[in-house]
This record gives sequence, C-alpha cells and structure tokens, in this order.
Amino acid sequence: MPRAIDTFVNVNMGSVERPEWLVRVAEDYFGRTDAIFKDIEVDELLEAMQRASVEKCILSTDAERPAEHVLKFPAAHPDKFVLSVSLDPRRGMHAIRALDRMVREEPVVLARITPFMVGAIPPNEKEYYPVYAKCIELDLPIAVNTGIPGPPMPGKCQDPMYLDEVCVFFPDLKLVMAHGADPWWDVAIRLMIKYKNLYLQTSAYAPRYFPPQLIQFMNTRGQDKIMFASDHPVLSFERCVKEAEELDLREGVLDKFLYANAERVFFSDRTAAGSKDLARHV
Repeated sequence: MPRAIDTFVNVNMGSVERPEWLVRVAEDYFGRTDAIFKDIEVDELLEAMQRASVEKCILSTDAERPAEHVLKFPAAHPDKFVLSVSLDPRRGMHAIRALDRMVREEPVVLARITPFMVGAIPPNEKEYYPVYAKCIELDLPIAVNTGIPGPPMPGKCQDPMYLDEVCVFFPDLKLVMAHGADPWWDVAIRLMIKYKNLYLQTSAYAPRYFPPQLIQFMNTRGQDKIMFASDHPVLSFERCVKEAEELDLREGVLDKFLYANAERVFFSDRTAAGSKDLARHV
C-alpha cells in the first residue's frame, strides 16, 4: 500500500457544536451520522492510520478556542500529528493574535477559512487581507474552501475565481483550495496553472468521483499541485487511499498526490522568524 499524508483530519467531531446544516450534511450527503459525530482517541486513530499506510495527519482545531482533545495528539506523537487552525476573519485582530499565538506555541502547519461559515463573505474581501498578510509573515500556508458546499448553505462565496485577485495581490501567499472545487474544476485548474503558489486538496471528496479534467491535470501540468485529504472520519482513510490507488495515474503521480506534495508544502522548513521549529514535530 502506498504511503500517505492526510491533510484534513477531525478527531473531536463528537464534541463540536452541531448546527442544523452540519447535521443535515452528515445525514443527507454522507449518510453516516454516527461515524462522523464521535471523538476519536489517539490509539484509535493510529490504528486506522496504520491500516491505510497514512504516516502523518494534519488535525483541525479552532485558532481562538483550540480543543484540548486535539492538542493532546501532537503532544503524544509529534512525529505523526500536526495542526491546522480555523479562523473567522471577521474577528479582526482577535483572529490574527490567536493565529500568531498558536503558531508560536503549537505545531501549526496550516491556517483555514471556510467562506460559507463566516457570513458567506468571499475570500477577496477586506476581512481576509490581514489574515493573508499574517500568513505570509509566518510563512504559513492557508486553505480556503472552494466549490459549492454540501450543506444547505450559500455557495457562491466559494467560487475559485474570487482567489484570482488574491493571488495577484499576494503572490507569496501559499494558498490551498480545500474540499475540491465542484462544479468549478476547470476554473480551479486554470488558476493553478496561472499561479505557482496555488494548490488544491481533495478533502471530503472521494477519489472515485474525481472528474476527468482533474485526473488529466494530475497526470500533466498539475503533478505538484494536488494533495490528498479525506476529512476523516467524514470519509475514511482506507476508502480514500484504496480509491486513490485505483485512479488512472501515470508512474510517480500517486506518490506525489498522496504524500510528496503535502510533505513539500506543509512540512518543509519555514523561514519566518519566531515560528515554531517544526523539525521537532515531523
């Protein structure tokens, strides 16, 4: 079985607040509510990772209210677990200070913003720009959800075209489109060709449903652009890795997708002064 890094993993879904839209997407979209809304323990996750040959995971938590349950994973196994932190850009300097504190105190490798969850504000609006500037200062990648969301929530705010002017204004920003880009795959691909620091992760999108144009891009100009993610336990490690193995990919592309691209983007040495030394965590 090929090696993998999962760049989007949840371990405290049993403890998080459950708004109606989240319950509906678990029931109607994925049909596995009990498997999704549970807290996962360290040994349980390590066992699931071993079965799927997942070597490292990026675990999700909130920047301003980090979950102690999540923080204990990298504390126990710094070689296996690092963190992504979610932000609400409407929080202004509260969000910026929380991000700075988390990066300095914990093994954070990624920031996240989900537009439909922050007032459906598109990612080219003024609220986001201080976060982008701080991420550049910290040499920290940021993921922004793209594509129409599964929940019954506004989707236009997640059109990848909103990232076009962001990439122009912040050419040094390492920006990752999260959760795929359906139905705007062609737009997302064209933007990735255009901007060297723009990537896409396939979180919450089963590999068996990847569109043909994405497979074509992965095999050609996009070999270094697409990164594996399951959104576990929304989709399981084993299912996603197995389906990835079945994709019609050229030699060497599967390893880039499952492992090497994430290793380069998220785990390479950071240059920002004062950032936590990730060499101790990976």
